[in-house]
Amino acid sequence: MRLVVFDLDGTLVNSGAHIGTTMSATFVEAGLPVPTPQDIAQIIGLSLELAVARLGGLAGTEIDRVAAIYRRLYHQSIASAGSEPLFEGVHEVLDRLSAEPGTLLGIATGKGLRGVRRIIELHGLGSRFVTIQTPDDNPSKPHPGMLDSAMRETGIAPERTVMVGDTSFDMEMARAAGCCALGVTWGSHTPRILRTTGAQAIVTRVGNLDAAINSLVKAEQDA
Repeated sequence: MRLVVFDLDGTLVNSGAHIGTTMSATFVEAGLPVPTPQDIAQIIGLSLELAVARLGGLAGTEIDRVAAIYRRLYHQSIASAGSEPLFEGVHEVLDRLSAEPGTLLGIATGKGLRGVRRIIELHGLGSRFVTIQTPDDNPSKPHPGMLDSAMRETGIAPERTVMVGDTSFDMEMARAAGCCALGVTWGSHTPRILRTTGAQAIVTRVGNLDAAINSLVKAEQDA
């Protein structure tokens, strides 16, 4: 048995631009200096409260105020736009992995559980994931709590668990939990950042994900 845990934003879901525009609008409405697009890209993957705190240098009730604005604007924009698209090829990769005997799939994301459920329903992914971990019940990445919870729920050992993500937070979380760390390049952080924060392999095309996962788990077993 093995467990493959995916990040959502920037890994399975092409939401970086949407997050960026919503975060900029949030800081405008909050009357705070607007972060640059580059700064916003660097916090994607953290829990919302930690993300706005880092971007704005905020503390205390200001964090809650700005996070509440972001949630309202994000939900309003989703309602009008109607979609958070998956990256091309994600459905096919998930189909192939789900068909492999002994492979369990999970999610570990900075997005809240409400948003995760919306995406799962939108794209018909309900039967794919046996464990879903969010900041609702765990510390924010890069703390290993989400992966610890996923492994506890499924009974899979760290050396049989792969974390797939696009940010340094995913790689740091994986290494802290003793899991395999697989970085992808179509999201927020560069290959250099992914490697320096623990990625054992880097994937540049969605269609190559399952092959890279197979190779990484085998290498970990053989080590």
